[in-house]
Amino acid sequence: MEKVRIDKWLWAARFFKTRGLSKAAIEGGKVHADGKKVKPSKEISVGQLLIIRQSLDEKVIEVVGLSERRGPAPVAEALYRETPESIEAREKAAQQRKIIRGLDPSPETRPNKKQRRQIHRFKDADY
Repeated sequence: MEKVRIDKWLWAARFFKTRGLSKAAIEGGKVHADGKKVKPSKEISVGQLLIIRQSLDEKVIEVVGLSERRGPAPVAEALYRETPESIEAREKAAQQRKIIRGLDPSPETRPNKKQRRQIHRFKDADY
């Protein structure tokens, strides 16, 4: 096997739960091959660089193996290698999100019935 459709490969490598989700991500511009936007039918080969955006994270990976079948997670992990720069950038972004989340104070307890009524009155008030 020398080439595989990118939507099948993303599904087999377990980046997306279904092939339909991988196709939607590709069509949505969240997957780039060698720095260019691709179509789901684009065939990839070993050695190509892919940029995959999932939620807040962006992964830069190198294709190491090809597969059209979805297998166990250890086999799927052997199909690609993430670049060290990508790993470092993701960890840094995750750390920043944790710091920001820590700055946003959350209430210790849920509001009781009286407090909920006050909140609703405040939100519904015409100003």
